[in-house]
Amino acid sequence: MPKLTKPYGHLAILGANLIFGFNASVSKTVLLEIDPHLLTLFRVIGACFLFWIASLFTKREHVNRRDLLLMLGASLFGIVINQFCYLEGLSRTGVINSATISTQTPIITMILAAFILREPITWKKALGVFIGMCGALMLVLQNGLDFRGAELDGMLFCFVSSISFALYLTLFRNLIGRYSPITLMKWMFLYASVIGSIFYYDVLFAFSPSSISINLWWRIAYVVVGATFIAYILIPISQRVLRPTTISMYSYLQPIIATLSAIVMGLDILTFTKVAAICSVFIGVYMVTMSKSKQQLDAERKLHGKVK
Repeated sequence: MPKLTKPYGHLAILGANLIFGFNASVSKTVLLEIDPHLLTLFRVIGACFLFWIASLFTKREHVNRRDLLLMLGASLFGIVINQFCYLEGLSRTGVINSATISTQTPIITMILAAFILREPITWKKALGVFIGMCGALMLVLQNGLDFRGAELDGMLFCFVSSISFALYLTLFRNLIGRYSPITLMKWMFLYASVIGSIFYYDVLFAFSPSSISINLWWRIAYVVVGATFIAYILIPISQRVLRPTTISMYSYLQPIIATLSAIVMGLDILTFTKVAAICSVFIGVYMVTMSKSKQQLDAERKLHGKVK
């Protein structure tokens, strides 16, 4: 794969989160009509077919056995646990509650990156994460949370999904850099399809295509093609050049996208609070992006040592 620069990484993860920003609402409408496990199976199996078809038109890469095993682990954390728990949680709670839980992903990622990758938690990075989280929470909490039993169960599933994705970003960073996004995802989604089909074979056998309307098929297509196939091509592109915490910070853009789309459609109005929240998110993302990496701090220490 050709060498990528950081601007391309930022554009890739921005594109992925633009897609995800609309996906929560679209998926919620789909989950009102079909089982969450069925929608997840649509996602993983549908994307699996698309990635393997796409691989026919790209350069073939040899994957050694050790990396095939690592891809199984990446599939478990980045797709299986992440997607099945997220849609299960979204089916039990509202979009606002699930978005609130997703604001914890950058914090979890920052802590895991510090332990696993030895990435420093600088004041600028920590403050950026905090400011971004405050901005995101200002947007998603405007209509309040629902703490009923079923809602709490849904939020717990969403929290597990966030932890799983944070582990994927940190544990498999080195693996991501060795292969193209198509090669990575065709194997990861193949594993996810097999695992999902084994655990939820009864959902597949009970499925009747005639029970789904044309309108619902279009929404499912958005989830499969847009929020899965295209988004999961963009994520590994960003992983090759950006740090895990920086990537996770872009998830704060999702409530902004949802808010702005509601304003455009006349379902909401622009207020000072919303403007302040959106500005806070962008300031937070910028601060984390500008914070120094482990490599930069190590280089500064070596230079400082030579000067002495």
